[in-house]
Parts: sequence; structure tokens; C-alpha cells
Amino acid sequence: MPGLDAIKEAVRKFLRLSGPYERAVEEFVRDLQRALLSADVNVRLVFELSKRIRERALKEKPPPGASRRDWFIKIVYEELVKLFGGDREPEVKPPYTPYVIMLVGVQGSGKTTTAAKLALFYKRMGYRVGLVAADVYRPGAYDQLRQLAEKVGALFYGEPGSKDAVGIAKRGVEALKSKGAEVIIVDTAGRHGYGSEVALLEEMKEIAAEIKPDEVMLVIDAAMGQKSYDLAKRFHEATPIGSIIVTKMDGTAKGGGALSAVAATGATIKFIGTGEDVEEFEVFNPRRFVARLLGMGDIEGILERLSRLESVEEFEKTVEEMMAGRLNFRILYRQLVQLRKMGPLRKVLQMLPGVSLTLTDDMARLGEEKIKKWLAIMNSMTYEELDNPEIIDKSRMRRIAIGAGVELEDVKELLNYYKNMQRMIRQLRKQKGSVEKLLQRLGRLTG
Repeated sequence: MPGLDAIKEAVRKFLRLSGPYERAVEEFVRDLQRALLSADVNVRLVFELSKRIRERALKEKPPPGASRRDWFIKIVYEELVKLFGGDREPEVKPPYTPYVIMLVGVQGSGKTTTAAKLALFYKRMGYRVGLVAADVYRPGAYDQLRQLAEKVGALFYGEPGSKDAVGIAKRGVEALKSKGAEVIIVDTAGRHGYGSEVALLEEMKEIAAEIKPDEVMLVIDAAMGQKSYDLAKRFHEATPIGSIIVTKMDGTAKGGGALSAVAATGATIKFIGTGEDVEEFEVFNPRRFVARLLGMGDIEGILERLSRLESVEEFEKTVEEMMAGRLNFRILYRQLVQLRKMGPLRKVLQMLPGVSLTLTDDMARLGEEKIKKWLAIMNSMTYEELDNPEIIDKSRMRRIAIGAGVELEDVKELLNYYKNMQRMIRQLRKQKGSVEKLLQRLGRLTG
């Protein structure tokens, strides 16, 4: 992906540039535009992305302690993530078994190889996987899939010589289910050329009506670039249960165009193929993909540092609210979520002035599991209980414990933590300038 690879160099150049920040931003935006356009990303999308980055870079102020250049890289990262699909984490684990996946795609998209890659992916997740050869038109399709099934250790069903694609798919699914297959992948015939979407979708509907797949996956060749938009859009409209696999992301300059075009349709990109080998296949995560584009390393450190600074800023506001005497489970919930982002909890809690007087071992040892449990407990409370913890009696505690799937003792422990926090705040409020000291000490966490 020569075009997208140029983004790494643009980032390195930006971080090295001296001189006015505004000039460095403009130069980076120009470099980014060239890289995306050469990767076949739609001109309108590139223009809109550039506009958003420029506006945010010049208007937004970084949190205290962060440089404008670091903040700018974070803006670029966030906007590129949006371009390639946003924060959606695809759900790859089958919700039940047996689970039937039907693969469709135009001829030449790498569908049969992708079927084997998908089989290996699920086999490594611990599932018993089966492959059905329902492509009756392409010479060699049956033999290719049979050999690939042997290679990845999957069950196989096919009927060499038969032209009954719908029948093969139906009989194959039934046969593999009887053999105990938990994930069944049906490889269907493609259609010649990129203008054959209508025939492709009709065949998809015909086979789907017989085998009733749990998921239909469209396989798109990254070389299609911007042309992927129309195919993905029609597919997404035809099958709301569909997801998409983009193949051959290793050898085309149009990969950025294909990914951004598909993302623009609102369809879910679930996997990408990154090479010809059956091992070269991964779940598509826009954040991880963009992290690689930007050449993560130093940038990862920048993002972690900024995230920490922003978390401290949020935490400061919550502390001020607590110190004003407004403590309830809503505020405590927010505080625990923020604490999870800020690193070692013992270190954070020990920064609180006077906390050594009131900090119990349990409070200092707050771990991830305990916080998750407490958040689940608060999620089971009514609005009234969140706002007025004092009304929670034994009857309410039992109902909350059942709703959260925890023991009664866990609810009691959270209530004790709440009462300890109340006592600590009363002590701190008696100390002159305690809020200022607290915030100053919290600030040191980011140094």
C-alpha cells in the first residue's frame, strides 16, 4: 500500500519540523491528502477529512501539560479511525452453534482462499469447522477448496461434477451438521466483472433461502478501491445480517479506497486478508489499522500520555464535585471509571492529601475485577438509589445483588466503601486548601 505507507513519513516529518505550528499543520495536511488520494480514497472524503483535521487542530486546546503537536497527532488518529469505520469492534465469536456462514463475492476476489482462512481462524478459536464447495462454475474450485480444507484441518463437503449449487449448499450444511461441525462456511460461485452485482445478489438470495445462513459475508478485493462502495452498499441493503471481508490488502495501492468506501456505507468490515497464505488474515479493527498506518511506537506513547492527562482533568472535576459535598453513587461510578484509566490505583489513591489516615487496605488494593463488580452493582440500582444511597436497606441490597449477579457481601462492601469515602471527604474539607493540594498532587501523576 504505497499510498497509505506515506502517512508514516508524513507523521515523522511533522514531529521533526521546527517553526510555527500552523505552518506544520498545513504541510502535514497536504502530505496526508497526497497519501490518501494515491491510495484511491474518494476525493470528497479526503477533502472532508482535511477540513475536520485543520479546524480541530487550530481551534481545540490540548489539556494542561500536553503539547499542541502531540494533541494534533491525536486529532489525526481520531479522524482517520472515523474514516475507516470508527470504534466499532466487530463481533467475531458465533453467538451459538452450529453457525452457518455463507461467503459471496465477484470472481477473482479471493473467496475460496478466504473460506480456508476463515476456517483456520475459527478452528484456532476451538471450533469444529466445516467447508462446503458450492461454486459449481469455476473450474478447479472443488479441488482447490478440498485441498485447503485438508491443509487447515477442516471437515469438507462437495459434489464433484454436479451443477446444482443450491442443492449442494443445502445437503452440505446438513451433512456437516450431522458430523458435529460447529461453524460451517459455504463457498459460493462468483460472477465475472465488477458490474455483476445484480446477479451476485440474486444468487445470494436463492442459496440463502434454502440454507438460511446465520451470517452472509461479502468478500471484496482491495484492488476495487472506490468501486467497493456500490457493491458494499447494495449488499448491505440486501442483507442486514451481512459483514464484509476485504482481501489482498498487502499488494494494492487501492486498499485505502476500498476500506474507506465500505466504511462509508455503514457496513461492517469484519476481517482483512493481508497476504496469500492462510495465516495472513486478521480481524479488522480501525484503531489498530490506523495505529499501524501512523507507525505506532512513539505515537502510541503520545496517545497514552494524552489519555492520561485527559483522565486526570476529568478526575479533577469529579474530585471538586465530591469536595463540595455532593457524593452519591452516580459520582462514585464516574470516579471509578476514571480511576481505571489512570494507571495503578494504589498510587492514585495515595496522592490524596490525608488519605493515609483513612485509606484501608481494601481501598488501596482496588483491582480491576473489584471495580468491574462494583460497576455492575451500580448498574443494577434504580435512579433513586444512585442519587440517595442512604435509602438502600437489606431488601434493596438483595434485589441489587441478584440483578448484578453478585453476592450480598459484595453489595455491602461497596456501601462500606461509599461510607469510607464520605468520612474521608469530611476530614479533607476541614483542611485548609485541601482541594488545591489534591489537584496539585494529582497533576504530578502526569509528569
